Amino acid sequence: MSDLTAFIAGLPKAELHVHHVGSASPRIVAELAARHPDSPVPKDPAALREFFTFTDFAHFIEVYLSVVDLLRDAEDIRLLTYEVARDLARQQVRYAELTVTPFSSTSRGIPDAAFLEAIEDARHAAERELGVVMRWIFDIPGEAGIPAAEETARIATAAPPDGLIAFGLGGPEIGVPRPQFKPYFDRAIASGLRSVPHAGETTGPETIWDALESLRAERIGHGTSAVQDPQLLHHLAEQQIPLEVCPTSNVATRAVHDLDAHPLREMVEAGVLVTINSDDPPMFSTDLNTEYAIAARLLSLDAAGIAALAKNAVRASFMEKPAKAGLEEEIDAYLASWQRQG
Repeated sequence: MSDLTAFIAGLPKAELHVHHVGSASPRIVAELAARHPDSPVPKDPAALREFFTFTDFAHFIEVYLSVVDLLRDAEDIRLLTYEVARDLARQQVRYAELTVTPFSSTSRGIPDAAFLEAIEDARHAAERELGVVMRWIFDIPGEAGIPAAEETARIATAAPPDGLIAFGLGGPEIGVPRPQFKPYFDRAIASGLRSVPHAGETTGPETIWDALESLRAERIGHGTSAVQDPQLLHHLAEQQIPLEVCPTSNVATRAVHDLDAHPLREMVEAGVLVTINSDDPPMFSTDLNTEYAIAARLLSLDAAGIAALAKNAVRASFMEKPAKAGLEEEIDAYLASWQRQG
């Protein structure tokens, strides 16, 4: 596996399911906590490891929101966004669709314009200085209900930033039915955004059906429970609707018991287009390279299989066709070089 670990480390990648706040490294979280000493978040990076140990999904949301509360002005937002890009660049991520939750910041008093300017400024700097292309998915925090949906749809459609490409739905699934958000997804889709809600992580396959039928989902965030419904698996495979799979996250939030119990192999064997992602990497003590190594083990992949998995993310992305072709060519060239050296 050591050779494959080295292969993964240098592999050009795209990531489609990674959260803005959830990507805050311990160093950045500690720095933000020091700037806002009234927060319960530890200021010692070592103590953050214990703080980021979750008992269940509800506890994860509680901790996540305490980190959100550290983002209190536009400079906090810009700092976080640029540092997320730095971590992506370190892993050879060329393109990322970052899930951003504007409501979490605007509801805490950061003006829309300041928030959008901060993320766009960081996006441009990251592309210029780090070579990482970032695009935004603005998501509704499901636990905040219809007011959050209304605010997110307004921000996403009134004066959208250039980097915005899609509209999502995150947060807890239990007690948060997908169909109630249909009018807001309809509005976003009508404005040209793509539909990428989370579904089927901590609830059953019916939540995925709701996301497909009510929210017109083009990709599904997680989709872990899809394997419980053969008809759904067939539909996802036949229509090539991608699943954004995040193995370590699913274990950390107790969506699956352990990595060996993860349904990734069943998804692939059913012909579903799966992509590998990190979700909230520092909070789960992981990164995208680690998730690829896990997927390689679970699927018994060699270097060519891992490269094919990386190309799945390119195919499932909302990149323009020339950019997709360019990144696929870079992956192929990297694999060929690796095989020649071997």
